[in-house]
Amino acid sequence: MEIMYLLLVLISMLCCLFGVLYFYLTQVYVYWKKRGVPFLEPSFPVGNALEMILAKRTTGDVYRDFYRKLSGYKFAGLYQIHRPVLLLMDPDLIKNILIRDFGHFQDHGFPFDETVDPLGANLFMLNGDKWKTLRSKLSPTFTSGRLKMMFQLLVECGQELQKCFAEPANREDILDIREVLARFTTDVIASFAFGIQCNCLSNPDAEFRRWGRKWVEPSFNQKLRDILYFMMPRLAIALGIGNIPYDVSKFFMKVAYETVEYHERNNVTRKDFMQLLIQLKNQGCLDADNQDNGNGQTPLPIHAMLAYYTFCERISGASIHVLSAGFETSAATMSFSLYELALNPGIQDRLRDEIDTVMKNHGGSVTYEGIQEMKYLDKIISETLRKYPPLPTLHRECTKRYEIPETNVVLEKGIQVVIPTLGIHYDPQYFPKPEVFDPERFSEEEKNKRHHYTYLPFGEGPRACI
Repeated sequence: MEIMYLLLVLISMLCCLFGVLYFYLTQVYVYWKKRGVPFLEPSFPVGNALEMILAKRTTGDVYRDFYRKLSGYKFAGLYQIHRPVLLLMDPDLIKNILIRDFGHFQDHGFPFDETVDPLGANLFMLNGDKWKTLRSKLSPTFTSGRLKMMFQLLVECGQELQKCFAEPANREDILDIREVLARFTTDVIASFAFGIQCNCLSNPDAEFRRWGRKWVEPSFNQKLRDILYFMMPRLAIALGIGNIPYDVSKFFMKVAYETVEYHERNNVTRKDFMQLLIQLKNQGCLDADNQDNGNGQTPLPIHAMLAYYTFCERISGASIHVLSAGFETSAATMSFSLYELALNPGIQDRLRDEIDTVMKNHGGSVTYEGIQEMKYLDKIISETLRKYPPLPTLHRECTKRYEIPETNVVLEKGIQVVIPTLGIHYDPQYFPKPEVFDPERFSEEEKNKRHHYTYLPFGEGPRACI
């Protein structure tokens, strides 16, 4: 009898909780209707996010379908479980959000906590003044002059890649090109961002490669972590669960700390990103930026940044951001480019002719200036990024009340805005026969025919890429 009573109490409590949840979500799911915004009908209790939660398809593909279903509208409403989301489809409105009215949408809106996720304190994740401060410091490290200064590091890694291909080519072996290129980009980023040589091409099980693989390759724990952050990010943070696994964070922080310590103890000067970060740490600005930087901004003293991070965490966060932004995206883009070239031998032959001609003009060497002259290569990479964008969706969070131009729709602070990059890139209105790989879409003539904000592989505006 007592057990039956407890069961009845438990069932009653669950029914009450279900009723409260149902009432709450039914109130949420009229948010866009009340504001006169077209929307996709949500489903209890996940809104429009079921496929993303179940990971049946990628987020980019899901939003591409949303884009198709809502074709004809400039914007429309969706529901990410209990959170209203605005989907942008009009290029002019996208331009407003990313550029003209950037002050209303400067944050990505991804939840994280620096105490739980110290390496999350990077340019991609930070918001508000913290992002502005870090960006003002790190932006000078990505100028064309400094990238040119570090170009030799890339050439050296390229020579190792050539050696890696030589023997299998002579034997006519089959290679897992995706894995080889992942090892190549790991070598490049390790050298560029951390100032170390990890030799992943010659040693596939190098420690740096193993930890990089552990970070980016999906696992059951990572999937659970992603679902929790997607559904209840505040709970994840309260439970002390970070976006980046603790052991991965610990390894890269250790690498950054030991590298900086070695550089400073032995007075090592190397033309890489880590050296520039050390210079920021010691001087508060880079050598070329000791005075006004030309934009009316005097470099901030280093203590302004230390108010947000310890030095080791800041260096590690910046370096791991370069690793995450460059390692996986670069390997994927190169792999997809080679895949498309294999399917299109005519394009491949034309590219080979261009490379041979440019190399001959530069004495058979790979040079920074030579790469700039490879216009057809640039078109191929651009078309690859159209078909396979590294960021299939772009996210912004409304940071203050915003009225959408030429409408009466007002977005409240905290509303998430999503730009379906993949959907736009496959819209035949902008890119006829979008499934076809056609580098000539990126001739100057063709680019001038279409709206600039219909091609957004890395976003646009002050937060482009980062």
